[in-house]
Amino acid sequence: MHPVNKMLSLLGLRLSRTGQHVPKDFVKQYNWQLDELRRNSKEFKVFQEFRCDVGSHPQSYIDYECEFATRNLSKRNPTTILDVGSYRIFLLGLLASYKVTTLDVRKRKSSLDNEIVLTSDAKQLNIPSNSFDAIVSLCALEHFGLGRFGDEFDLDADKKAFNEMVRVLKPNGILIFTTTITRSAPSIAFNAHKIYDYKMIRALCEKLELCEETFFSHKMGKFCSLEQVSNLPTVWDVYCGCWIKVKTVIE
Repeated sequence: MHPVNKMLSLLGLRLSRTGQHVPKDFVKQYNWQLDELRRNSKEFKVFQEFRCDVGSHPQSYIDYECEFATRNLSKRNPTTILDVGSYRIFLLGLLASYKVTTLDVRKRKSSLDNEIVLTSDAKQLNIPSNSFDAIVSLCALEHFGLGRFGDEFDLDADKKAFNEMVRVLKPNGILIFTTTITRSAPSIAFNAHKIYDYKMIRALCEKLELCEETFFSHKMGKFCSLEQVSNLPTVWDVYCGCWIKVKTVIE
C-alpha cells in the first residue's frame, strides 16, 4: 500500500487515483477542516469523500485535439458543419455557436434545435456532394470497420469513409480530423482501433491540400514534430490535420 494511503487508512480513506502524491500538509489541513465542519455545520450532514487535485491542471491528448479543431474552425467560421464521430463533449461545445449535422452509426436523439442527427455508416453517406463548409472527425477514423460499435466488419471502411467525407465537402471547405499515428509499423489493436503511419495518413489526403498539421506526443504531453512521434511497436500518438478541398478535386 502507498505510504499516503496507509496514513489515510487510519481515517477510513483511500486515494481514488493510484500513485497520486498527496502533500502531508494537505492531509493535515483536510483533517482540521473536517473537524471544523462536523462541529459547525448545521444545514448539511458531513461525510468523508477525500479528493486531492492540487497542482497543475490535468490535460490529455483529447484537450489538444479539441483545441486544434477549435482553432481551425474559428479561422473559417463555417456556416454548415458535418461531424463524423467526434467526442460528444466537443460537439456540445461546438453546438453552442454553430448548427451542426452529426453522424453516428449508433442511434441517438438530440434535444438541441440546432443539431441534425444522422444515423448512418460513415462509408456510405446519404448526403449530396459538396454539401458542407467544414467536416470534423476527431478520433473516429481508426475505429471504422472493426465492429466495435456494431458497424460492418470492413478493413477498408476507413478509406471509404474518408473518401465520403471528401465527397460531401464543398470546394475550398476544410476537413479537420485526428487519428492515431506511429513511426513504428502500422498495426491493428483489434477490435479497439487501427494505428497508422504517416505515409498512410498522407495517402488518405492525396486529393486535398494541407492547411495545418501537427502531432501530439503522449510521452511529452504536448504537440510535437513528426520526428518526436513514438517509434515503439504498438504505441501510438495523435495526428491532427486540417485539409482543404481544392476546386480541382474530381468526384
